Amino acid sequence: MNIWIWVVVLLAAVWAAHWGAEQLDEPLKKLRRQWGLTQVAGAAFVGLAAASPEIGINTASAITGVSDIGLGTMLGSNIVAIPIVVTTAYWASRRERLGDEDDAESGEDFENHARHRQQRLLRVEKAAVSVQAIPYLAIVAIVAVLTLPKSVRGLQPIDGLVMAIVYLAYLGQAVFRGRQQGREVEWTKKEIFFAIAGVVVLAIGAYFTVTATENIVGALGISEIIGGLFITAPMAMLPELFATWSVTRSGQVTAATTSVIGDHAVTMTIAFVPLALATAPVNNLQLYSVNLAFVALMPALYAAFIHWGSREGEHGFQLWQVLALDGVYLVYLGIMLFGVLNVL
Repeated sequence: MNIWIWVVVLLAAVWAAHWGAEQLDEPLKKLRRQWGLTQVAGAAFVGLAAASPEIGINTASAITGVSDIGLGTMLGSNIVAIPIVVTTAYWASRRERLGDEDDAESGEDFENHARHRQQRLLRVEKAAVSVQAIPYLAIVAIVAVLTLPKSVRGLQPIDGLVMAIVYLAYLGQAVFRGRQQGREVEWTKKEIFFAIAGVVVLAIGAYFTVTATENIVGALGISEIIGGLFITAPMAMLPELFATWSVTRSGQVTAATTSVIGDHAVTMTIAFVPLALATAPVNNLQLYSVNLAFVALMPALYAAFIHWGSREGEHGFQLWQVLALDGVYLVYLGIMLFGVLNVL
């Protein structure tokens, strides 16, 4: 089949997977309100919906025997997502007014938002550092310990069990540290139906995402892990950008900006499980190590920028910090292309 047909299949499959994930988004948000979770704590929980395409892709790649595609997608999405989500949220927040004055769930009040626009600041709650970023860095450290040493290198079934337990610990600390008074919510049959339909479409989309990537990398003559890193991962990010833009413009700036960490935490734990059960080896240690290093560097910078925030003492990202994250990703691309892959 012509490579361009597989490109079209890939795009359609990615969009299908994210449509399925979106059907889980609202039910999970309702649970967040029902359980009384803050935006920061809720982002850890709602990350299950955001990361469900990666879970599906990893499951499909493990079942079809092309685990490197899932591994590449897992690493690649966790490197590109932070700079691109923060950049998208920053420019979406430049609008004069965010949210609805009558919406109690809107984030910033309009007076504060006007000041943040003047300061060129994307304001994010400081709790994002301790509740989200630091625990996520601990997850990355555990992944390194499980997969890098020579005696245990690669993904083993026991690693999947460990990471599932790690995710429960991560989710538990986020939920109990960010608990407030819950509210009553109503559930409709339509919501339940679409949630079930979402799971089905998500599975179909994930399968064809892996199949399309496998055929594209075969036609281009590149490795499956490179296909996951630079083809599937960026494509999988596109729908999430639209969601980030929309949530930011609704006034929920912290939720839009921190959900990426919740997504990453799921990707490096729950999405880790199917690849571990399939026993995926690390065939290229240099490539894997470089990518894992940037998987850790991005949230470390994310946490540092939020913690120090602006000169006025508020927390979040100034324009230069947003551009710095984008610059680090360009450095990553340069190292990968000219240092690891030796394209010249």
